[in-house]
Formats: sequence, structure tokens, C-alpha cells
Amino acid sequence: MMDFDYPEGATPLSRDETDGLLLTHITTRDELNFWEQKNINEAVEWLDHTKPKNILNEAFLRKLHKKMFGSVWSWAGTFRQREVTIGRPWARIPEELKQLFDDVGGWLEYRPYSHDEMGVRFHHRLTSIHPFPNGNGRHARLMADLLVENVFGRPPFTWGGAGLTKAGDSRSRYIQALRTADNKLDYGPLLEFARS
Repeated sequence: MMDFDYPEGATPLSRDETDGLLLTHITTRDELNFWEQKNINEAVEWLDHTKPKNILNEAFLRKLHKKMFGSVWSWAGTFRQREVTIGRPWARIPEELKQLFDDVGGWLEYRPYSHDEMGVRFHHRLTSIHPFPNGNGRHARLMADLLVENVFGRPPFTWGGAGLTKAGDSRSRYIQALRTADNKLDYGPLLEFARS
């Protein structure tokens, strides 16, 4: 049985979701973080070889999540099927994602924001939809990186220059920047954090 200790802003998994752990030798959060990061590194290698640009669709979104977490979780790439404290109602996830992709398409056409701000706004919206049981922040950060790097030709974000899976100053700043975007529609702190 794994010892679940969740850092600030993390959504606890349900019993059904924890039953989807494929690596039964994992017993602690640190072990889980290690194996998830190993899987994410494999996904990043795949991205480096494929350099996808057609990323604004549900099929790619799911595929990337499965590539990032499919060696660890049986439900990787599958949308959550329960309500959580953050995130849109689970039954509306496909509709919310379609609206997000349509909105980003409009941003690409009309350019109301800088490339970095489009990436940060995309990340924030995707995080707020919270489509998967786990890994939403990491997945949304990688999706935003793909948007700014493969679509806009800019360097990927640095996201505070530190890992965000454990409690600490960087994670606290990140969570606070997300909350500022949630509550005040002020993307400045998140934009600053993304490039710090």
C-alpha cells in the first residue's frame, strides 16, 4: 500500500484510481515521483523525435498523457470520472477541452496576447479543466511548452527552474500564481513564474 502524502494544490486520488498503479513495488510518494518522472522523461524523448505541432486536439492530449504516465498508471490517457475540488465537472471535460482548443485557435489567428501569454493562458485553462485523475499540472506544463516551442518557435518555459512535485518555495509560488489567475484573472505572476 502506498503512503499518500499530497503536496499543496495536489488532488488526492480515489481508491479506484490508486488501484490503477501498475508498479506494485511502489510504497511512498518519493518512489512514485521517481517512476513517474522516469516515464515523463521517456515521453519527452518521444516528443524530441516527433516534434508535434498538431497538439490542439483531444486525441493528442490523451496520447501525451498516456506517454507520460502509461508505464505507471493503468488509467493514463483516460479522463477522470469523478468530481474533484479543482476542475470542471467531469462529464463536461470533452466539451471544455474543445472550447479551449477553439479559443487557442482564435488566439493564434488574431494574436490578442504575446506568445508567452498564450502559452500561460493555455496552461492555466488546461489545469483548471483538470482532465485526468493525476499529473494534470505536469501534463499542462508540457502542453504549454509544446505550444510555445513547436508552434511559436520560442524556448520552452522554465517553470521556476525547479521540480514542482514536492512542497517547497517553487511549488508555493506556482500554486499562488495559479490562484491569482483563477481569482483575479491576472496572468502576470504565472507568466513571470513560467520564465523564471
